[in-house]
Amino acid sequence: MLTIFPAFVLAAAQMAPATVPAPAPRPQTVRPMMAPPPPPPPLPVPQVEAPETRPHVALVTDAGTIIVRIENKRAPVTAANFLRYVDTKRMDGFKFYRSTKSWGPANQLVQAGNRGDARKNFPPIAHEPTKATGLTNCKGALSMARLNPGDATSDFFLLLSDIKGFDSEAVGGDGAGFAVFGEIVAGADVAAAIFNAPISPTAGEGVMVGQMLDPQVTIKTARRVPAPADAPKGCVVKAP
Repeated sequence: MLTIFPAFVLAAAQMAPATVPAPAPRPQTVRPMMAPPPPPPPLPVPQVEAPETRPHVALVTDAGTIIVRIENKRAPVTAANFLRYVDTKRMDGFKFYRSTKSWGPANQLVQAGNRGDARKNFPPIAHEPTKATGLTNCKGALSMARLNPGDATSDFFLLLSDIKGFDSEAVGGDGAGFAVFGEIVAGADVAAAIFNAPISPTAGEGVMVGQMLDPQVTIKTARRVPAPADAPKGCVVKAP
């Protein structure tokens, strides 16, 4: 028996779209795992120096001003003695009276102290040897003058050359040496001018003959001052 489809069924069948096969999936490219980039280097940490707490003293002289830094932590006894003269103004009027030009270029110093009223002197102080303080008698050092260990009062040296023979550890020394308690941080040229000032050919006694300044150089005032902005690190502290 013949089946007859209506015309609209045939038309619909003719209009049906042909089945299109789905495209094959594209193969995925597998990329290798990449190591993460290294972290950036840390920024440099600025080095901040500790604030300067050591006392500084300006010696205003006839020849100019010398500023010294006082090692009050390493040589507390000698430093306190010097600062006592400064703070009581007893150092005003002290004299630079000696230059060791006659000792040659390897032993240069100028010496200052009380050349007037002995009643201005405070009692003698205990000796602080360099082997105990860790300081050394290098060029620029501020050291205490003495005859015997323990008799120092007001006199001090400013060294214009290394004199390591003044250290307590020096071979051939007396085992006590001279107590370093500071150093020049400004006005080294003034100290040099005092060293090169005129000398009396006859004044002085013993080894000091030919070393006495004529005229002497007066310390007009000695006062604590702030640390100079460009103060050098210095040489008196021995390397570890």
